[in-house]
Amino acid sequence: MKTFDMQFIRYMNLFSKVTHVNPKHCFSYNNGLVFIVPKNTVQGLLGGNNENLRQLSDIFGKRIRIVAQPSGEADMQKFIAVIVAPIQFDKAEIIKTEAGDREIIITTSNRESKAMLIGRGRARETELKDILEQYFGVKILRIN
Repeated sequence: MKTFDMQFIRYMNLFSKVTHVNPKHCFSYNNGLVFIVPKNTVQGLLGGNNENLRQLSDIFGKRIRIVAQPSGEADMQKFIAVIVAPIQFDKAEIIKTEAGDREIIITTSNRESKAMLIGRGRARETELKDILEQYFGVKILRIN
């Protein structure tokens, strides 16, 4: 696991005060904040009409995403889909390379989605690769 810097610890503390749920992790993706929470708490912490989500977004001044903590590779596709939404892709799969490394391949059927997943200067691709490496132990991300 990566270490937290002070700003992310503050984000997590404030998230906990507003939602009454302790997040497992927090990271930045595409100028927004993503909070990882235990699976059984996702629905309850949003509040009526997603009020907690709106309140957190106003406080932080950033888009907020809340993702259930993945319990393994079976949760990978949904995990990625929530993080990159509204960008849509066809599938995500893990394969082993000839060198023995694990690689995630995200397949999309439209060029605009592929371009948005990669981002300017490959910024989003790099952020997503770092996140997936931390959660699923993959070294390579390929977007087709």
